[in-house]
Amino acid sequence: MNIADRTGPAPAAVDPDRMDPAVWRMAFTVIVGALAVVFDTTIVSVALDDLAKGLDAPLSTIQWVSTGYLLALFVTIPLAGWAQSRLGGRRLWIASLGVFLLGSILSALAWNVTSLIAFRVVQGIAGGIMMPLTATLIMQAAKGRDIGKVMAVITVPTALGPILGPVLGGLILQLADWRWLFFVNVPFCVVGGWLAWRNLPYDRPAPGRPHTRLDVVGLLLLSPGVAATLYGLSQVEGGAGFTGAEVLIPLLGGLTLIGGFTAWALRRAGALVDLRLFRHRAVASSAALIFLAGISLYGAMLLLPLYFQQVRGEDALGAGLLLIPQGVGALVARGLAGKYTDRVGPRWVAFAAFAFVTAATVPFAFVTADTSKVLLMAALFVRGIGLGAAMIAPTGAAYVGLRHEEIPDASIITRVAQQIGGSVGIAVLAVVLQRTAGDARTPGALAEGFDAAFWWSVAFTAVAVPLCLLLPGRPGPVAAADKAAAERRT
Repeated sequence: MNIADRTGPAPAAVDPDRMDPAVWRMAFTVIVGALAVVFDTTIVSVALDDLAKGLDAPLSTIQWVSTGYLLALFVTIPLAGWAQSRLGGRRLWIASLGVFLLGSILSALAWNVTSLIAFRVVQGIAGGIMMPLTATLIMQAAKGRDIGKVMAVITVPTALGPILGPVLGGLILQLADWRWLFFVNVPFCVVGGWLAWRNLPYDRPAPGRPHTRLDVVGLLLLSPGVAATLYGLSQVEGGAGFTGAEVLIPLLGGLTLIGGFTAWALRRAGALVDLRLFRHRAVASSAALIFLAGISLYGAMLLLPLYFQQVRGEDALGAGLLLIPQGVGALVARGLAGKYTDRVGPRWVAFAAFAFVTAATVPFAFVTADTSKVLLMAALFVRGIGLGAAMIAPTGAAYVGLRHEEIPDASIITRVAQQIGGSVGIAVLAVVLQRTAGDARTPGALAEGFDAAFWWSVAFTAVAVPLCLLLPGRPGPVAAADKAAAERRT
């Protein structure tokens, strides 16, 4: 009698294309809550005029409803890794979601512009913890397996937010008043909190274990440095380009603080964010590509709705609806991009993705006031396919070969790279548009300014194509076996 006869039928072969159900459960749980943060980042962008009228405040003050939220978001992002080591992922996630829920309700009940800005800062503080923690919890649950498929799930909110957020905001303002822009977060937070209580593993640090000490010096350098840099970039659009004092002072100050943190972090263990991860080529090349992807996504998301509104005469809702094909393309690409990232490695998936985005942006560099909307929507669909894959492959590559405890730092690095890239893209393309469009008043003259700005967007994306070759290829069989052995030991 052979072994198979004595031990019964052999176990069914594991489907290599199927992700662990526990990871799916974790991903769904976390994404429900994360959607509130991502939508809230973009949904208010179409409501500034309504907020100015509803709160009887000038637009220059109302801008702080968005700016205050974003700055608070970036101040707390670097704290996510340390906070998780102290509280555990489950407790930190539920607490952050609860604070975000409180900030959302208070924002909806705000009685003047000052109170609304203050309550938006409360939202931003919680959201800054949640954004990197989203990727950290799911990647740690996956334990280095199925990185492509996992990233296809993790990046769903990032892809949907800039595309569907303005549409949702426009619909809310058509049907109700501005307060519902914040009440809409309540179901995401309540359902997300309930799911987290049920599904997230209890991972509180064991009693008696030494606590991770907060890197106070690093915090005082990095958080205000990132916030000042992003604030300076945010002032470019409404100021005198990059030469105005309101841009240069915070921008140079922020970059100086970031440089100081870099020097500090590279010399010591236990820094707020472990920059020594940049010694891994995968992390360094991924951060560079994610930075460029941020420019491609957010920079063009400034130009596209403005083109449809200023040149084609659409309102905010109409412009948002015209952008839906890009979101559909991004969703269509996610499954295939994740699957092939695991099969052939992130290198060639990213290469093809950035090439797609580059090619699909070229038609917008030739737009006129009469260009066929059908043609532009088809180009947006193809562009969305490229963007969907362009976010998955480089972000997944950042986690290749990392230990469990290194994942939070990688999440923070990729999140900061994407957001700074987005801010740079918006700032540069806004200046280009201002310089080329000038005082143009006719749709045809305005279209020429948009042509120049879109050519810059094409150039930024094209630079990323050869950089994709620095990403890891498919892991060899020896590396895969070593990884499996390490997982069994742990």
